[in-house]
Amino acid sequence: MIDPRILRDDPDRVRASLTKRGLPTDVVDRALAADTARRSAIAAYETRRAEQKQLGKQIPQAQGEEKQALLAQTKTLAADVKAAEAAQVEAEATWQGALASMPNLTSEETPPGGEDDFVVLETIGTPRDFAAEGFEPRDHVELGKMLGAIDIERGAKVSGSRFYFLTGIGAQLELALVNLAMEQARAAGFIQVVPPSLVRPRAMEGTGFLGQAADDVYRIEGEDLYLVGTSEVPMAAFHSDEILDGDDLPLRYAAFSPCFRKEAGSHGKDTKGIIRVHWFDKVEMFVYTTLEDAEAEHQRLLGWEKAFLDKLELAYQVIDVAAGDLGLSAIRKFDCEAWIPTQGKYRELTSTSNCTDFQTRRLDTRGRFATDNGTEMRPVATLNGTLCAMTRTIVAILETHQQADGSVRVPKALQPYLGGLEVMEPVAR
Repeated sequence: MIDPRILRDDPDRVRASLTKRGLPTDVVDRALAADTARRSAIAAYETRRAEQKQLGKQIPQAQGEEKQALLAQTKTLAADVKAAEAAQVEAEATWQGALASMPNLTSEETPPGGEDDFVVLETIGTPRDFAAEGFEPRDHVELGKMLGAIDIERGAKVSGSRFYFLTGIGAQLELALVNLAMEQARAAGFIQVVPPSLVRPRAMEGTGFLGQAADDVYRIEGEDLYLVGTSEVPMAAFHSDEILDGDDLPLRYAAFSPCFRKEAGSHGKDTKGIIRVHWFDKVEMFVYTTLEDAEAEHQRLLGWEKAFLDKLELAYQVIDVAAGDLGLSAIRKFDCEAWIPTQGKYRELTSTSNCTDFQTRRLDTRGRFATDNGTEMRPVATLNGTLCAMTRTIVAILETHQQADGSVRVPKALQPYLGGLEVMEPVAR
């Protein structure tokens, strides 16, 4: 959640951020009113408790009728204290609910607007001109069949729409991508992690995935558990209710996990192939750092994502995502979008978000930092960045590096992880 001091001291900043996201601003007034009511309820409770304690001191010294009157007054006051305490609890819950309903404040650099209002920051590489090469590119579905790499029909038979099997070279390609991504992360100093894909509600709430993204989350019926849509969720909760040593920051993790998404609201979109699916595997970078270094770390994460896409020899663009398309937790997000030849456009492959202290306030993760007067506790920042989302990356590789006969050239960086294979050849049927 946002820093309550910002809401109290500069509510117009919060309103401006909500407007930038295209959201109503009335929640600010509700939150401020809830804060006033909460403070009043706390004062009323403390006044009644002080009266109760003072009365308790008088009773042992009283005698006869005076003592009986004080005892009767005690009963009345006890009921008042109980009611004041209940009012305080209710006011606190209303205040916390109002705070939790507000997204993170957007960065000043984040473009205003919705999904189509992003800003292209740079374009890397040149999309292949297949016409100049004398052949029409095949889409990844056809290539996947020819290579014996993707089986969508059996995926639908076994699990339903938006599921698939990776087979043969397709499975090998995913494992090669995982190994390449993890090796890059390890070399950059990331701690490698295989996290759980089932988490409790607090982890989902703490990362903001039970807010605007709740409809896209799978819940296990009869269990207090959710399937994660990204390993950002368990990694954000990894250090929940902990105090981190400021000298240990940044803490960088690279987590590999399956990801599950309902794809709510995507009816009719990308129904063909494996671009938009209900399950895929992903290597996700996750960082804990100081608020002061969060912006610089965001740029570092973007740099690692670009380096990985460069290794795959893909043409891509980097965009600054508009405020209305940010998740609840992010103040700014960069997407790397690879060129998909048969679609004739760039599609998201990776993203990286700076969430500042929004998640750590919800999950009570703080840092202990040295000061001139000793030490102090304060929130830390979290950031996340996709290093490799397998299905979309496979799509980009197959379509970008295909050859006229349906074979696909293997990027040099991946060849060591595929036994030195230079070309993926069609299989006989």
